[in-house]
Amino acid sequence: MTIKTISELVPVLQTAIGPVILISGLGLLLLTMTNRLAKTIDRSRALLDQYEDLSETAKYKVDREIMVLWKRARYVRTSILLATTTCLGAASLIILLFLTNLLQINVPLLIEVIFIFSMLCLIASLTFFMLDVNLTLSALRIELEGHKKY
Repeated sequence: MTIKTISELVPVLQTAIGPVILISGLGLLLLTMTNRLAKTIDRSRALLDQYEDLSETAKYKVDREIMVLWKRARYVRTSILLATTTCLGAASLIILLFLTNLLQINVPLLIEVIFIFSMLCLIASLTFFMLDVNLTLSALRIELEGHKKY
């Protein structure tokens, strides 16, 4: 193992900037997702707190809304898990980039596999996030039943 100079480290730093930016963006995405999950859980709890005092018709409506909220919570949880996996993949990629330079090893296939896996997890995460956003309208539709039709 040889001692590295700064000029030898600069290309590795430049290569690692992409995954670092990805991690930063994922942090904001995860913040949004966790907020959506918290609001879904809070809404479910609020509905269940008043459940016993409701009429049978209202209970049926609440049951339907709770089912939509449950599905939304599962979608957001899956989205969070996949986004976290993407973040872990990006962090692993950064470490691997530095190790390949430090130890003078060449593992391009491993780097490519980690990157592709991370991007597939991100795509899946965003897909589940879109499903949650679409389900939001279903819950709103149930809540608006009996009011003026939109």
